[in-house]
Amino acid sequence: MSIFRRGDDQNGGNDDSRGPLSGRIGGAAGGQHTPFANPPSRMGGAANDGGPASRFPAPVQSPANQAAAAARENNLFDLKRKVQAALIAEMDPKMDLSQTAQVRRAIEDLFNRILEQQNVVLTRQDRQRLFEAISAEILGFGPIEPLLSDDSVTEIMVNGPRSVFVEQNGRLFRTDIRFRDDDHVMRVVERIVSPLGRRIDEAQPFVDARLPDGSRVNVIIPPLSLVGPVLTIRKFSKRPLTPDDLVRLGTISQPMVDFLRACVEVRLNVVVSGGTGSGKTTLLNVLSGFIPGDQRIVTIEDAAELQLRQEHVVPLESRPPNIEGNGRITTRDLVANALRMRPDRIVVGEVRGAEALDMLQAMNTGHDGSLTTLHSNSPRDTLRRLETMVLMAGMDLPLRAIREQIASAANLIVHQERMRDGTRKITHVTEVVGMEGDVITLQDLFVFEQTGYDDGHVVGRLRPTGIRPSFIEMFEMSNIHLPAQMFGYGEAGAWRG
Repeated sequence: MSIFRRGDDQNGGNDDSRGPLSGRIGGAAGGQHTPFANPPSRMGGAANDGGPASRFPAPVQSPANQAAAAARENNLFDLKRKVQAALIAEMDPKMDLSQTAQVRRAIEDLFNRILEQQNVVLTRQDRQRLFEAISAEILGFGPIEPLLSDDSVTEIMVNGPRSVFVEQNGRLFRTDIRFRDDDHVMRVVERIVSPLGRRIDEAQPFVDARLPDGSRVNVIIPPLSLVGPVLTIRKFSKRPLTPDDLVRLGTISQPMVDFLRACVEVRLNVVVSGGTGSGKTTLLNVLSGFIPGDQRIVTIEDAAELQLRQEHVVPLESRPPNIEGNGRITTRDLVANALRMRPDRIVVGEVRGAEALDMLQAMNTGHDGSLTTLHSNSPRDTLRRLETMVLMAGMDLPLRAIREQIASAANLIVHQERMRDGTRKITHVTEVVGMEGDVITLQDLFVFEQTGYDDGHVVGRLRPTGIRPSFIEMFEMSNIHLPAQMFGYGEAGAWRG
């Protein structure tokens, strides 16, 4: 039985097809195994490249073998619980768990001694898996620790104690990882949210948080969740993605990198839009990297995710209310405060409410070059969402005044989508031209043109529409000269999307 099963399987999880997976879960962390899950039966080059091995089903275990494997797994699970309880009882309560290497050595010494005292005989493989599982419970995040260590896993979804899915290469797969019960999941949740000063209980049954590496975490628990605690982790790369990485992944082309770099350098206000999981925050992080290093940058987020490399960066993070319901600091409060901090650039991780009004005010009062993201389905829908969020501020403003604010503040909308093959691509680069009557005028500068769907991959290119942006003179005044072919002029085929 493989560690992974296709998440969209309609036959009870016994789908024999295999997706493009890593060699083994936890491989990035020194060959860790998934605790008590059977090792992958067949993962390798042939399965990854769609070769013959990926087209033939894996051998199916007989009912007797499946029952024996399940009994063995349960025995190991019980043994883990007993050994872990004995180990914790003997550990020094004053031990500094932040000294990971030192604590790990101490755990290993105690682990070996307890097994000898209990006369427990295990194979070398089971012994190592047992030790890694117990170490993850004490030092990490329990059963999902190997998934966090695997760089090929981009998202982890715990749907109750016995259903854990992951996203790899844009596709969902079900794992054989499981928790013991709801309390086991909640202990991992508390380990994530407690260091951040946040809480989750029946009075506050959902929370946004982050891991130490910046990965985004959302938790929702009963009674709102009917399947037990639900934990969703969107992992961040240990190394922030660079423009070259996005070019290699096909999200963006090198000419578009040059164009967006110029837009950021001349201080255009850019809105990155797209659906959930389309890569907006990743693109925002890349665009933020184009800001010159001699400028003061203030970032504002609900949960700090941006990984800016510049020296003069002031990150701000909103705060939920305490147990008495007091002390809440919203993103809108932080945007208003940021205006008093002498920022050269304001970067808002995501606008989703009344803070949109303050963000527009900032863009219109001398804070050019601001960047932000928001959820929408198209560039035109981005404007509608901005209008709605401004109205959420409770100000009795006429719709025309709001649209004039938006048309004056936003210069460029970069829309990104997650395609059917799981890849993320920029589909529209749209300029906000101004107002015509009561309507905001947009013009597409670049549009993604899909030409086919080959071997499970979307084929297409980001092509210019032939329209030169009205802000092209700002590039020339800043001594930035982009070739005319970039906008569709000159010899045919000069653009490669």
